Amino acid sequence: MRGDELDTRRRRAAYRATHRGTKEMDWVIGRYAVTVLPNLEGEELDRLERFLSLPDPDLQQWFHSPHLAAGTEFAGLVAEMRRFHGLE
Repeated sequence: MRGDELDTRRRRAAYRATHRGTKEMDWVIGRYAVTVLPNLEGEELDRLERFLSLPDPDLQQWFHSPHLAAGTEFAGLVAEMRRFHGLE
């Protein structure tokens, strides 16, 4: 993938992460995404983009009750976000 395409995907993901629709999820997901996106590419970026396409109520529930995300492709990402925010 060309560098400008990767930059566009990262900017789009950062926007989606910081404009979720609820201030709490804007903050939780947005702060994490803005920090890690400059280093994401390939499957990691693909996974974050898929995660960002999910509805806020599901993501909020997973963030507050991470056992609910167990068995999904996003369990590790939820755990990583919780660690980022000092919750694990």
